[in-house]
Amino acid sequence: MSFVPPDRDCSLCPRLVRFRMENRAKFPDKFNAPVPAFGPLSAEILIVGLAPGLKGANFTGRPFTGDYAGDLLYATLLKFGLAEGEYAQSKDDGLTLVNCRITNAVRCVPPENKPIGMEEAQCRDFLAQEMAAMSRLKTIIALGLVSHRGVLRALGLKVAAFKFSHNVRHDLGNGLTLLDSYHCSRYNTQTNRLTPAMFEDVFRGL
Repeated sequence: MSFVPPDRDCSLCPRLVRFRMENRAKFPDKFNAPVPAFGPLSAEILIVGLAPGLKGANFTGRPFTGDYAGDLLYATLLKFGLAEGEYAQSKDDGLTLVNCRITNAVRCVPPENKPIGMEEAQCRDFLAQEMAAMSRLKTIIALGLVSHRGVLRALGLKVAAFKFSHNVRHDLGNGLTLLDSYHCSRYNTQTNRLTPAMFEDVFRGL
């Protein structure tokens, strides 16, 4: 199955379109568009984040690139052999992913980094198509509750049947596993809800 990501001027979510246009006016040299996934469709592992950060992926055009969440995520991927090269907070840094792919439940940056339910629903088809196009997919890592919920709904599964909790595995059937993690945001690490060691334990389990 082929996967067609949202185009640069996707108009599905009016609030996100308005915010995108505001940011294009403020930051004309930045990406400011739905952020495409990073990594091969042939990967066995899919990491699903919440949405692009305003001055991170929304600026750089690559998931988790340019903010603290990316610093922790890519350092962890490099440590466990799921990435090669050097992460330098730029989509042109030459970093490559090994057997994994990174995407977001919502492709456009939302105001205050908080998508609303309608926006999650409108973007869900892209996630469903992406997972369907990954013919070798075995493990999905959901970073945060919104991503957890988005994955389950995109697969047509009941959210209530799979409780979100850090470093918990869920057997989704058909050889597919969902692995939950707290989001690697600066807020979660500063409050010690998530430590680097806790985050590494999620990937160590792979």
